[in-house]
Amino acid sequence: MRITVQSIHFSADKKLLAFIQKKADKLDQFFDQIISAEVYLKLEKTEDEQNKITEIKLILPGNQLFAKEQCKTFEEAADLAIESLRRQVDKHKAKAKAILSNHKTEAAPLVADE
Repeated sequence: MRITVQSIHFSADKKLLAFIQKKADKLDQFFDQIISAEVYLKLEKTEDEQNKITEIKLILPGNQLFAKEQCKTFEEAADLAIESLRRQVDKHKAKAKAILSNHKTEAAPLVADE
């Protein structure tokens, strides 16, 4: 999976980028058809401690999943966003599996009772 990270209005250090890469790579364990991920790191200009925003867009074949979290640290926000995406990926897989099994039952020939 290809991951691009964009830090908006600041430059992210290598430790943060490595952390995000490591966490996002774990999503491949749950669904192996993920094409890419786009991560946006933003600093909000407020007095609040929770001014760090992480947005992640996951690109799948024929679909996109999105998660946005705001926390005290980028690591915490990335962790929560990736956990949210993991749940979304599970739901996506379940829906895809249900659609596929529905198509298989419709394609099966009907056998008439004798």
